[in-house]
Amino acid sequence: MSREQGESIEEASIEEAMFGAGCFWGVEEAFRAVPGVIETAVGFAGGSTDDVSYESVCSGGTGHAEVVHVRFDPVVVPYRALLEVFFTCHDPTQLNRQGPDIGSQYRSAIFVYGDAQRRLAEVLMDELIQSRRFDGPIVTTIEQACRFFRAEDYHQQYLSRRGQSSCSLPPTA
Repeated sequence: MSREQGESIEEASIEEAMFGAGCFWGVEEAFRAVPGVIETAVGFAGGSTDDVSYESVCSGGTGHAEVVHVRFDPVVVPYRALLEVFFTCHDPTQLNRQGPDIGSQYRSAIFVYGDAQRRLAEVLMDELIQSRRFDGPIVTTIEQACRFFRAEDYHQQYLSRRGQSSCSLPPTA
């Protein structure tokens, strides 16, 4: 990544990550609590249309997943640490659902920005499979990062604005 004119050295070192782990409200809070995470935003990715809204994604017809887009400082928090948060804030053995939320929009997915992130995700998934940490098979997909559609403003930091830290069921581990 080259620095644009006027961009600080710190900004040049910021990286991106994107995760789908069910309802994005609780997942966003999990990532917001990580030192080194600069910014989070909830939205949608991985679908087949550019006409995206919360309602259209909830209908299940767009193919998008609810995701959290994360900007982070890899000097403070390495990508692998974000992957570990991802695997602790949801149940990666539930196909197209998390708890009572059902549909492909709630799928477990890691959207990778480049080969290095893909390799780290594959290695950690292999380690988790070998460890038998989860009762069932891990169904998390690893997908190439694609266009991120930011959700409506009322979804951003939804739980934090209501004084809550979680809305999801704990993973079964």
